Amino acid sequence: MPSKLSAAALAGAATYCTSSALNAFVAPQASQRAQVTSQSAQSQQQGHAAAGPSPAHVGALAMGAVGVAACAAKLGKRASRSKVVRAAVKEFTKMPATVKPGVVTGQGLVDLLNYAKEKGFAIPGVNIVGTSSINACMEAAKKAGGPIMVTFSRGGGQFIAGKAADNTDDAACIAGSVAGALHCRAVAKLYGVPVILHTDHCQKAWLPWFDGMLKANEEYFEANGEPLFSSHMLDLSEEPLEENIAICKKYLERMAKVNLLLEMELGVTGGEEDGVDNSNVDSSRLYTQPEEVWEVYQALSSVPNGNFTVAAAFGNVHGVYAPGNVSLKPEILHNTQKFIKEKLGCASDKPVFFVFHGGSGSSTEDIQYAIKAGVIKMNID
Repeated sequence: MPSKLSAAALAGAATYCTSSALNAFVAPQASQRAQVTSQSAQSQQQGHAAAGPSPAHVGALAMGAVGVAACAAKLGKRASRSKVVRAAVKEFTKMPATVKPGVVTGQGLVDLLNYAKEKGFAIPGVNIVGTSSINACMEAAKKAGGPIMVTFSRGGGQFIAGKAADNTDDAACIAGSVAGALHCRAVAKLYGVPVILHTDHCQKAWLPWFDGMLKANEEYFEANGEPLFSSHMLDLSEEPLEENIAICKKYLERMAKVNLLLEMELGVTGGEEDGVDNSNVDSSRLYTQPEEVWEVYQALSSVPNGNFTVAAAFGNVHGVYAPGNVSLKPEILHNTQKFIKEKLGCASDKPVFFVFHGGSGSSTEDIQYAIKAGVIKMNID
C-alpha cells in the first residue's frame, strides 16, 4: 500500500536507519557498542585482522543495512559511528563465497540464509514503491555493509506502473513489479552489497499477479541462467491448511526449476497490509502449532531442488505499534524447531528457515529470542 510504504523507504537511508523496530532488533547495548569499537581499535593497533565475527557481534551489527549507523546516530557520536560502521563492513566481508554483490539467487541465496541463521541475525525486508525507495534501501545497506531484501507488494508494483495503467488481469501489478526488479538488477552491483529481490503477500485471489511474475522469471532464466527475482511469497493462510500446502507445493515444483525460493505463511498475521485487514481475527489464529509447520516441512521438502521459508504466526501484527502493544510468543518457534528436529532425527537445532512479519511494537528481548529460533528475515513496517 504505497501511502504506508513510502514512509518506510522514501525518507532515505538516514531516516530508515532510525526505525524503532530496527533499533530494538539490531542495535547493540551500550556495553556492546563500546566493546565493538574497542576491539576494532585494538585490532588496528596490533596490526592484524580479527579471526572472525562472533555471533553476538554479528547479531548486533546485522540486518545488513541498519543497526549500527542507527544506534550511533541516535547517540550523536559521529566519530564512534565511523569506527563501528567500518567494523560492520569488515565483519560482513566474511560471507560465503557464493554470496556476491548484486542480486542473490539460487544456491547463493540459500547460503546467505544459512549464514544468517548460523551467525544469529535476520535480514531486513523493506517494502518499496519506486526506484527512489529501492535505491534508499541499497544505500542504507551499503553504509552498514550488509545484505538487504527489497520487497515488492502487489500494490507497490501497481504504483510503480502508475495508477492510470490498465490493470486488467493484474497487468499493471505484474509490469510494475518486473520493472522494479529490472531496475534493481541494473544498479544493485554498484552498491557493493548482496540484494534479495522478493515479493510480499500473495493471497489466492491474487494468483494472476504471481503467475505473471513466474512467467517473467522463466523468461529471464532462459536468457540469463538465473531467475529475475530471488524469491516470492504465497500467503494462503486464509485457506484450509491442506489447500494451503497443496497450492504451495504445486508452485514450488515450478519455481524449483528456475532456482526460485518460496516463502509461505501459516496462521494469520494480525493488523492490516496492502488492503488485507486481519485486525479483528480470532486471536487463536495468531499462533501456529508445531504440527502444522511439520506438515508444511514434509510436503515442501519433498520437492527436488525446492527451497522455502515459513512465516509462522507467533502473535506478530502488521502495522506500526508502540513497544509493549504486541504480545509475541517466540517460544512457539523454538518449540517448533525442537519438534521438527526430533521428527527428522537431524543434527541441526534449527532445521526450518523462519521469517518474521509485523515486527514493530515488539520488545528487544522478544525479537532477539525469535532470531535465536532461526528467524533469518524480518519485515519492517
